[in-house]
Amino acid sequence: MENKADRRKFIKQASLIGLSTVLPTTGLYSAEDASLPLLSAEDALNDSPASQTITLLITSDIHSQLNTHDEFFWENNTAVYRKRGGLAVLKTMIDSIRKENPSNTILYDGGDFFHGHAIASWTEGEALIPVFNKMGYDLMLPGNWEVVYKKKKMLFDLGHTNAAKICANMFHKTEDAYNNSLVYAPYWIKYIAGLKIGIIGYTDHLIPKRQSPAYSEGLKFEHAELSMARHIKHLRETENCAVVLIATHMGLAQQIGLANNPAAEGVEYIIGADTHERVREPIQGKYAKVIECGAFGSFMGRLDLVIKDGKLAGSAYKLLETDPEKYPADKEVQSLIDTAYKPYATELKKVLGYSNTPLVRYFVMETPMDNLITDAIKWKIKTDIAISSGFRFCQPLAIDPVTKQAAITKEFLWNMLPVNSEVKTGRVSGKQLWDWLEKELVNAFAKDPSKRFGGWFVRFSGMEVNFTIGNENGKRVNHVKINGKPLNPETMYTIVTCEREGDPDDTLCRIEGVQEAKKLPVFIHDIIEEYLKLHSPVAPVLESRATATDEAHTLLTQLRGISYEFR
Repeated sequence: MENKADRRKFIKQASLIGLSTVLPTTGLYSAEDASLPLLSAEDALNDSPASQTITLLITSDIHSQLNTHDEFFWENNTAVYRKRGGLAVLKTMIDSIRKENPSNTILYDGGDFFHGHAIASWTEGEALIPVFNKMGYDLMLPGNWEVVYKKKKMLFDLGHTNAAKICANMFHKTEDAYNNSLVYAPYWIKYIAGLKIGIIGYTDHLIPKRQSPAYSEGLKFEHAELSMARHIKHLRETENCAVVLIATHMGLAQQIGLANNPAAEGVEYIIGADTHERVREPIQGKYAKVIECGAFGSFMGRLDLVIKDGKLAGSAYKLLETDPEKYPADKEVQSLIDTAYKPYATELKKVLGYSNTPLVRYFVMETPMDNLITDAIKWKIKTDIAISSGFRFCQPLAIDPVTKQAAITKEFLWNMLPVNSEVKTGRVSGKQLWDWLEKELVNAFAKDPSKRFGGWFVRFSGMEVNFTIGNENGKRVNHVKINGKPLNPETMYTIVTCEREGDPDDTLCRIEGVQEAKKLPVFIHDIIEEYLKLHSPVAPVLESRATATDEAHTLLTQLRGISYEFR
């Protein structure tokens, strides 16, 4: 680190810029150890003894990944895999950083904690509650997958956690006894470091469309812009909060849209989640800065707020990796994890087959993991096209350096597909397919970020699609092939996809008006297991099933027009 005098001078100058200043991490964190604390009040602002630092430690989208796992990095246009994550490792990391600023540290989780793993699904989240509470979270926000076990179970799981809950845009429906009231408090106020900090929470208003509709029955949602300015005004003027933050689970595109919305005026940061983006430098919007802190417990964000004379004078942000070689697993948390695993260990460890290529789901347009899934469904059901929705969660499965293969276990199958749905078939015209693809491209790439879903483009087998992302809505698709032949608008094609609970009978994967739609008495997991038994080892790769004229096939983020890169 550079000498103290230089650092002190730099921070003093930065503090004069105003409340929205972001201090670069150079000189605040050592290149050798990113967990080193922000400069002390004496070092940073020695002419103001009252100066302090508030530290926010941020996780999101853990998706119930309890143990250390493979993680994907993109370096020099090449995939690199390292072991990261594990909640016991994360706990040690949290505790080591909290010791640097014990009185003024807040631990926050941005949602999608209680779903994404077999143990979570088999216990409807209950097995994860003791682990979450042991982590010591102060605050949490429900994500889009917290609704997966339906409203009553969501209320139970979150209600049995010790952290405070916030969400300013999730309401009970009028038919409930709660009569349109908010499910959780809209904001959280903390008196810390001699001032009040207010955090307002928002989940994705598109949850009923993104998730199976039945999951959110009894709940309704509204866009954050409808109430945000009112809450900010209340926290600033009535509660006298010196710092106001927005905690969201909306996806990076929507969160940047929110940062450019006048409703966000008066906010320092939008602390985002949902799309698993790894924001390493805050993205500056017109009214606020945006960060998002990765997924699966592989990463944790650290946001330090420098307080001088009761005001925010500057800040520093760093994305930290949960590295098991650096942080030994916390014994108490690991014991709770082992207890949760024990009843299911034999079943989870069953090897279903092998892959000779890594199974990855990080690419926006097409992924090897989903090629495997859709190929298996198409093979079993014998339709023209097999479709899978474009959700992003599931950490990768890397090739073992010794065996040169990746073992696909029952546990990993549940990571890939944590909802074991029945499959549904039907017949659609070529025109219906074309129009549906245009809508799905809006969901992934709409120029209005509030229209974008958190997931990526849909996945499929038996079809090739070429499009131009930068075109206007309804004009993105350039050409489509079905099993190697150009799509005919008048031809009827057979399709198969997973059932979305609560969809109308004639809707398949958001395709409406499907003819001869019917649900089959076969589950997606059974299909994958049968396929692997007969075809192992598999070797799925990117095959240009979905391509764009204006982006690389290895596109890793929906964001365009800014310097952010996923890596």
